[in-house]
Amino acid sequence: MVKETDNPLIQAAGAVLWRKSDNSQIEIAVIHRPRYDDWSIPKGKVENNESHIATAYREVLEETGYTSTFGPEIGVVVYKLEGAPKEVRYWAAQASDIQEGSPNPEEVDQLEWLSPKLAKERLTNKDDRKIVDYFLEFGTDTFPIILLRHAKALKRTEWSGDDGDRPLEHKGQLQAKRLLPIYLPYGIKEVHTSDALRCTETVQPMTRAIEITPIFSADLSEYGYEKDKEVSLDYIQDLMNRGIPALVCSHNPIIPKLVKKLVGKKYFKSMDRELEPAQAIILHCRAGEVIACDWIDEPIV
Repeated sequence: MVKETDNPLIQAAGAVLWRKSDNSQIEIAVIHRPRYDDWSIPKGKVENNESHIATAYREVLEETGYTSTFGPEIGVVVYKLEGAPKEVRYWAAQASDIQEGSPNPEEVDQLEWLSPKLAKERLTNKDDRKIVDYFLEFGTDTFPIILLRHAKALKRTEWSGDDGDRPLEHKGQLQAKRLLPIYLPYGIKEVHTSDALRCTETVQPMTRAIEITPIFSADLSEYGYEKDKEVSLDYIQDLMNRGIPALVCSHNPIIPKLVKKLVGKKYFKSMDRELEPAQAIILHCRAGEVIACDWIDEPIV
């Protein structure tokens, strides 16, 4: 129990924004904040009902003026701000387009693109320098395969029809409508889904918003998995080999087993649990191999 005298944990998120120079060298964005007179990497507080990754994406845009494509989550820093504990989660983010009208000069009055070495020298806070080191350990040029469990569906005991036709309940419909801010930062190019109605209804609001036509497949369904346990693995491996950022909506019995096979038993231990509705595991891939995994919680409804 938290005592009244205890300070609540402040939640924040940010990203190491990077790009490649004309000679293909990595450059990192560092910003000057006049309020603190310091050099920092983009970050800010999580707003009500906002996911951490949505916060990081928004803060990068507001503080640098760049849209970005996110890679792996690279680290967490905990420190005290004016006596209150603050936790900041960080991602790697590749800069894409510059937007007009931002950032706000009262919040950020300078932005510089520097080599990792010079960026670390310029950064004021040692925790920011540590996050840059984490970023360099992960490296660049990854792409995500997002394995999403469908949103909350009607219970099997409440549905008398074919299981493939079992729809989302009201909470699941709300979850489906709130998935976009979580997965927009990943730059998804394809959406694949089990042909079960609860899966197709889960991705529908998101695919409409980003104008992607989903690809339906029985190979990603529980029925298809029971018939042939290798077909769904081959399906995901093919996506990895093609190197296209993709979201795959499937079922809880399937996703953890796929991840276990793709990343190996040793590295799967930290994720060896069932997914709740609308939770996901993200495989960050490079050259057809998984180099990092992230667990994404369901949206707040």
